[in-house]
Amino acid sequence: MPIDSEEFALLFAPYRRELLVHCYRMLGSVHDAEDAVQETSLRAWRSYDDFEGRSQLRHWLYRIATNVALRELEKGHRRWLPSGLGNPIGEPTDDQMREGRDIAWLEPIPTTLLTSMSEPQDPADAVAQRQRIRLAFVAALQHLPPRQRAVLLLRDVLAFRAAEVAGLLEISLAAANGLLQRARDKLAEAAPSEQTVSETLEPEQQHALDEYMAAFANSDIPRLQRILLADASLEMPPVAAWFSGRVTVVDFFARSFGAGPGLFRVIAAAANGQPAVALYMRDDDGSYRVHALHVLTPAPGGIARIVVFLQAEIFELFDLPTTID
Repeated sequence: MPIDSEEFALLFAPYRRELLVHCYRMLGSVHDAEDAVQETSLRAWRSYDDFEGRSQLRHWLYRIATNVALRELEKGHRRWLPSGLGNPIGEPTDDQMREGRDIAWLEPIPTTLLTSMSEPQDPADAVAQRQRIRLAFVAALQHLPPRQRAVLLLRDVLAFRAAEVAGLLEISLAAANGLLQRARDKLAEAAPSEQTVSETLEPEQQHALDEYMAAFANSDIPRLQRILLADASLEMPPVAAWFSGRVTVVDFFARSFGAGPGLFRVIAAAANGQPAVALYMRDDDGSYRVHALHVLTPAPGGIARIVVFLQAEIFELFDLPTTID
């Protein structure tokens, strides 16, 4: 007799959040990940009678979720940040600042969706797990072919054994090991160094975050300049161009700061385990409407990277208000 849908929902619920994070790493989109988890749940329910406990339920669900994500990736969709598409620019022109409408852009994930992830007991392993949801890591994964991406995540992030991964993907052990090595080599080329990234906001980094928020609230260019590293970068999907270097980044923001204090209101947020700032811009009627979500990479000495998401739907994803007084 098939398992009742409500009974299966209770079995599936403890794994939903970690499967969502896995599919997000695979697909680079929370919306696509949610669809993949829904499809995983449906397929697992329909085939539960064939499962019969022959393996751990968690591993069986990961098998289904990974294959659902692989089928989605076979459509050729990769999600990018601007820095994955080309070199930074200097002085921007109108043509360079146009939106890349034909590009699938990487999405941030609210840190609140990561709170129930299964964390390893070892504190060092816990730190490594959280580093592997950072925006830079997920962006680097987009450089890997789908199967390499799947094997790397299953082995190096989820700590599945090699034989388990081979069985999950229905490939030989040698093939699984070969995919893993190629994925590690390519990721080492694509991923930025994490040496300067702070795992937690130490007082110095918290100060930099506070100063960043105050700089936008008060249109204070000197304040912004003081807390950016010399090699700080700025990306703004869906704009394909991006900037590198404190002087260039500050010059770009100075154009909007020219309107004076009160142009922006700011709300603290968190994305991909990183600090973030939700910016609202003053409208003609005096209210403040959604403008952009800034995801920040703090480092010793200041802010190393700013990724600005200009899509309004990002605010809905983070359950942020569309307007504030």
